[in-house]
Amino acid sequence: MADQVHHYETTVEWTDNWRGVLTAPPRAAIATGAPPEFSGTADVWSPEHLCVAAVNACVMLTFATIATNSKVAFRSYVSTATGTLEKPEGRGLEITRVIVKPRITVAPDVDRAKLERIVQMAEKRCFVSNSLKGQVRIEPEIIVE
Repeated sequence: MADQVHHYETTVEWTDNWRGVLTAPPRAAIATGAPPEFSGTADVWSPEHLCVAAVNACVMLTFATIATNSKVAFRSYVSTATGTLEKPEGRGLEITRVIVKPRITVAPDVDRAKLERIVQMAEKRCFVSNSLKGQVRIEPEIIVE
């Protein structure tokens, strides 16, 4: 289906000292570079952080879409994600797993079982997660207030 094919373009320009600038106008530029463990600094977005952040954002947006379409209201959604970069035997470095820990706040009348199914669907349908070789797992904390 032609309507399901989309293209996204970014530009990266080397500046110095293992750093560069990512752009995709009209969005704000992002300073990027190597993390400290690879001769960089901690004050810029590394590819490793960007990869984990992409999973985290995609899971959030996928969850919100499914919840909205399912008519399940949530009061708040705050999530942390941790990615593990390692070198499996015989391969190069890769993100082998990402653990996403959303904290989802809902009203007391929300069907908890339905909410948990929505989280599971978000885990399966996040396109960024589906694009990675590594495992992506969601470990939600559901707050009722």
